[in-house]
Amino acid sequence: MNSTDLRPGMAIKMDGNLWLVTEYNHVTPGNLRAFVQIKIKNLLKGQLIDKRLRSGESVEIVDLDRRTMTYLYAQAGKHCFMDDETFDQVELSANDVGELALYILPNTQVVICWCDGKAVSVELPNVVELLVAETSPGIKGATATNQLKEATMETGLNTRVPSFIAIGEKLRINTTDGTYASRA
Repeated sequence: MNSTDLRPGMAIKMDGNLWLVTEYNHVTPGNLRAFVQIKIKNLLKGQLIDKRLRSGESVEIVDLDRRTMTYLYAQAGKHCFMDDETFDQVELSANDVGELALYILPNTQVVICWCDGKAVSVELPNVVELLVAETSPGIKGATATNQLKEATMETGLNTRVPSFIAIGEKLRINTTDGTYASRA
């Protein structure tokens, strides 16, 4: 496959390792040759690197088996997921799940990517709903500008929210960058 056909979420084999494309940018600078700038994550080691490919360079694509699973719980540095069809359970280390643990609650549906019978990564929905656990009180009548304040969600995620948001409200949070999307 051409490097220009890559998209986030695709798995590629490069330098003998399995990588997941997390970011993709096709750059065409003025009178220079176009290139593809990608950010890739090593699915076995968890290493994240930036890579520059020539436009049109051949890349080996790896098909991942994607299964919808339910997040059950976290215990002793492991996260447990259950297959919705077979009820089999699989545990992923905290390193494999990484920052995504801040966006998932028990009984949340996620997609687990498998390669050669081993769970290699977790894909979240674009938006999740979380409760505000801690935030400062808003200032009444301060609506002239879009003021943001710090808030801590029930999972421990820190984000900035509008000043009218109070403790206990359910919010929709973008999983790509952790920003406030709307009230739920």
